[in-house]
Amino acid sequence: MGRYTLVTAMTTAAQILKPLKPAAGLRPLPPFAPRTLARRFTTSRAASSSQPKILLEDKENGYGFIRHNPLPKKPRKTSVTEIRGPYYSAMGPHYLKDVLGTMGAHVDGLKFAGGSFSLFPEEQLRKLIDLAHSHDVYVSTGGWMEHVLTQSDAVEAVDKYLAKCKDMGFDVVEISTGFLSLPPDDWLRLAERVMKHGLKPKPEIGIQFGAGGDTEASDLEALGTSDPSRVINLAKRFMSMGVERMMIESEGITENVKSWRTDVIQAILRDIPLEKVMFEAADPKVFNWYIREFGIDVNLFVDHSQIVQLSCLRRGIWGMADTFGKITTYRPTED
Repeated sequence: MGRYTLVTAMTTAAQILKPLKPAAGLRPLPPFAPRTLARRFTTSRAASSSQPKILLEDKENGYGFIRHNPLPKKPRKTSVTEIRGPYYSAMGPHYLKDVLGTMGAHVDGLKFAGGSFSLFPEEQLRKLIDLAHSHDVYVSTGGWMEHVLTQSDAVEAVDKYLAKCKDMGFDVVEISTGFLSLPPDDWLRLAERVMKHGLKPKPEIGIQFGAGGDTEASDLEALGTSDPSRVINLAKRFMSMGVERMMIESEGITENVKSWRTDVIQAILRDIPLEKVMFEAADPKVFNWYIREFGIDVNLFVDHSQIVQLSCLRRGIWGMADTFGKITTYRPTED
């Protein structure tokens, strides 16, 4: 190729590649930039996002000048609040996003009651679990293990159940036996099996047989109750094997009873550290009593519809006649 031909070809190419002027009235397109594909791929656990500061803790631009009880930062060992998710009402990603977007700072755990998660399409359930994790909220299966244990091959069913729970992103597997008679040693083996699958076992223990299914008080009374020492001995055995926390069943103590068995609660807390137990308290009068008697550090399970009321009580900014202006703490900062 001659010099003249080469120059002519280069000039022609430059003219072709010269940016075109936009037509009158139209804006030029921005320069092309390749987009990363990183956002298209996610794991079952969403990345944790920092919870925005609530107005009550904002001393400069919020209501931080109002006296209130501070809570430990997540993950907490005390003042833990677990909320019931879908059961009495449906709950999808948009609903949960509203709940956690406004009250996520006060929620530590999300529990699926009655095996409700098995009714979800897998994609929607993963969205709920990922959303909870993004607010530093652990997710519990609730007590569906009780139904799994009734399968013809319970050993195989339990392993399949735990494997799928791990795959879905659950953190905690509640082990409830309110309707079953299970030997204590088997209960401990079950907790150990949960641990081997990389999940946290949360035994649900109580004094009432037949609890957990909206049973009438008269029917439960006819069944009788266990001695509180059984609960305490079981709790000690679970603690010795490394169980982080146990749920105390409300039936027979504060639910479906003619009078509350506060003696059982006091007996449990005489022998078991407060941080090792969580009390079912899905009734405003019940969680009001727990906070009044044991202070803001007590770990409680409530319905998601009650999270605002309980949080106001923990923080000491509202309450009932016997708790309004009376819930306080003394937590001096270290020098």
